[in-house]
Amino acid sequence: MKLAKLGDGPEIFHTIQGEGVSVGAPAVFIRASRCNLHCVWCDTDHTWNFAGTPWPHAKDAVEGYTKHVKADVTCEITPLDAATRILAYGCGRTVITGGEPLLQEPEFLEMIGHIRAQQPEHQFEVETNGTRLPSAEFHAAVNQFNVSPKLANSGMAAALRLKADALAFFANSPKAWFKFVVAEPADLEEIEALCDAYQLPRQRVLLMPEGRTPAELDRHAPWLAEVCRDRGFRFCDRLHIRLWGDKRGV
Repeated sequence: MKLAKLGDGPEIFHTIQGEGVSVGAPAVFIRASRCNLHCVWCDTDHTWNFAGTPWPHAKDAVEGYTKHVKADVTCEITPLDAATRILAYGCGRTVITGGEPLLQEPEFLEMIGHIRAQQPEHQFEVETNGTRLPSAEFHAAVNQFNVSPKLANSGMAAALRLKADALAFFANSPKAWFKFVVAEPADLEEIEALCDAYQLPRQRVLLMPEGRTPAELDRHAPWLAEVCRDRGFRFCDRLHIRLWGDKRGV
């Protein structure tokens, strides 16, 4: 399986969940490399913004930023090795993130099987962009899907970021929660339209302010919290950013 690299090994680390309905829960994160999307504001661009690719990124304006050399930011290990590393933390929750984990569904399903053989009650969350349908086996094995459909503010065409069959599937799954990154008030119209078009259950829709620093989050958080209160959405902060900033591996 292809994972993002952290230091000399795979990006597997013990922390707390910083976003979504399980915010604050201790968890082991495992980050898949590779993604089928390329959001301009993505904070895990090391999983897809490789040298030779044509996609723009907000960091292009940062002096010294260059696209990543694929071999330098990718670590390949077996599902059994990944399971062993996760079990070593003694934690009962794993968050499979990315990148886009569903690009490597068979490998992650095997990893889940190894972990459940040792910890039958182990909880698994999968963070996905909502463009790919999980298999019946994968859906059954995962406890929670954190689905994050991308808005126009991601810089991609709707045909790339919105897949009706996948969104309809997740809308009907009791395991799925939907999270939208909100950068400005105009994004709300788009979110409302998506909720209507795909019948996303409003009580399972979370709105999260866009930002990589507490100051950036605070620009949007107060008015967005009021929107959630008035429209029946759930507000989602970024606890890990407030605790540790935009750092990897925490």
